[in-house]
Amino acid sequence: MIKAVMVINTFGKPRLSKFYEFQPVEKQQELIRHVYAVLSNRPDNVSNFIRSLGEIFGPDTRLVYKHYATLYFVFLFDNSENELAMLDLIQVFVETLDKCFRSVCELDVVFNYSKMHIILDEIILGGQVLETDSVEVVRAVEEISKLESTTSAGTLINKSIPSWWAR
Repeated sequence: MIKAVMVINTFGKPRLSKFYEFQPVEKQQELIRHVYAVLSNRPDNVSNFIRSLGEIFGPDTRLVYKHYATLYFVFLFDNSENELAMLDLIQVFVETLDKCFRSVCELDVVFNYSKMHIILDEIILGGQVLETDSVEVVRAVEEISKLESTTSAGTLINKSIPSWWAR
């Protein structure tokens, strides 16, 4: 099971974090700081797999990450998941973001926070992988965007205004 997905910039600011096991906010922040401390001290020429994270995550938690430009994409998971499959899932996530935002950058992540969560929820839900085809994920995200645009707040407000208010 996937325990958490994080996107952290090279200065340690979390741009996206989603935990699939309940953690209090203080614990989440501690985990993000610990992950950043581990990643920022690793040389660029070492493996993207980390097996031993200490007691902070538990004995069976593993980490896979990929560094793109100014962002670290991090997946934390247990022994039931394959490390190479998780690395491939990071690639699918980044490819999907790239298709949705046309060459994604850190600003896209910051200003399209809700769309990032929609994309992530189409790929992973409840810690389980749902979809690995980026074309299918993009199609689903486009459908959600169409639904959101057709049910805009303006049309809902007009229908809910009482007739005496419209006079």
